Amino acid sequence: MTLPTANAEANDMGLNDLGIEYGTILLVGSIFVLLLTGQPLAWVTGLVALVFTFGWFGGNALPLVTARIFGFITEYSLVAIPMFILMAALLDRSGIAKDLFNGMRVLAGRLPGGVAVQTLIVATLMAAMSGVIGGEIVLLGILALPQMLRLGYDRDLSIGVVCAGGSLGTMMPPSIVLIIYGLVASVSIADLFVAAVTPALMLLGCYIAYVLVRCFRNPDLGPPISAEERAEETIGSAIRSLIAPVFIVVAVLGSIYGGIASITEAAALGVSSVLIIALLRRELNARMLQDSLVHTLETCGMIIWIGIAAAVLVGVYNLMGGNRFVSAVMLGLDASPVAVILIMMLILLVLGMFLDWIGIALLTLPIFVPIVVQLGYDPIWFGILFAVNMQVSYLTPPFGPAAFYLKSVAPPNITLGNIYGALLPFIVLQLLVLAILLFFPGIATWML
Repeated sequence: MTLPTANAEANDMGLNDLGIEYGTILLVGSIFVLLLTGQPLAWVTGLVALVFTFGWFGGNALPLVTARIFGFITEYSLVAIPMFILMAALLDRSGIAKDLFNGMRVLAGRLPGGVAVQTLIVATLMAAMSGVIGGEIVLLGILALPQMLRLGYDRDLSIGVVCAGGSLGTMMPPSIVLIIYGLVASVSIADLFVAAVTPALMLLGCYIAYVLVRCFRNPDLGPPISAEERAEETIGSAIRSLIAPVFIVVAVLGSIYGGIASITEAAALGVSSVLIIALLRRELNARMLQDSLVHTLETCGMIIWIGIAAAVLVGVYNLMGGNRFVSAVMLGLDASPVAVILIMMLILLVLGMFLDWIGIALLTLPIFVPIVVQLGYDPIWFGILFAVNMQVSYLTPPFGPAAFYLKSVAPPNITLGNIYGALLPFIVLQLLVLAILLFFPGIATWML
């Protein structure tokens, strides 16, 4: 796209006389300075995008803005996002997850740390049902945290299990993070889902191993439930509690992996499955449906506005020559390709401390993914690294949304400081899995 008139006007304004190096510093610096004002990321990104669009190319650059917005909002893959968010909202307001958690007590409660292990397994099943994170942490904070604290579980261990388990939605298909990555990176979302299964189970395995090792070494950290409580649940009731969740998981993931439905169709199938189950359980009512739809609308509105602003910002930055500049800097480093990927991971980790994952994805991936391809790496593999990285960002302060989600439902005596302190061992485990996937790419891609 060429804008000769705009370029002429820009020369009069003098903004593009800065050069791409100083333009990049000014652009990034403007975003972080404006974020300190407390304004939403969408407004900050949109304002910076418009200033640089018209400041660099002049008043005739309006077609650039409209073209980028149209290209983003007409992307067909976006249709799956509201369906998965609606499915998560319906699950949060139904009793499916509660019955699942209660039924699992008979299967795991006899072990030291068994309720914590059960919480992690329930979190994984919930992630496989919806792929949305915030609601899982809140629900586990309501169901699992009081239960573990009542049984005498170590407070920090209980907090870490709820937040780390609830954050598995970034990895476990049908993850919204992977859908956004596939959309931005123009890679197969179905392939991303296949590649993500093994790393997601690795994370789950690390969490479970950590809990069991600590609780077997010191049973006081996670005492088993009493015989009286075990008697309240039977094997039959536990199996019945698994029927609905397993049905939803099979309906969504089974239809995708079996080649029966696309991602969008599978999302709609998942919503239909939850609605039918809620109707059969006599839980579906007008209030539940209204609350779920309002939550879906609010969440999708946030995603769309951030996406629009980021699409314009990335578009104008690329037209300024930013993608070529960043690519030249990265590829020109006197470092191995693995070191370049490590630098990208470090950048994502730092950004994850301050920005929401949606903004990080839409701002960085259009620049990073082409470099990854130029280095000869598989963008599917990089997508898995990105998803694990974003899971780390859900736990790390000062932003760490998992901590805020849990704080909203935790007992008053549990502070944000307590929560962040409890998350440190689980952050280390996430970074360990990230390192393993970085140096052994085949773990993520062996099923492709």
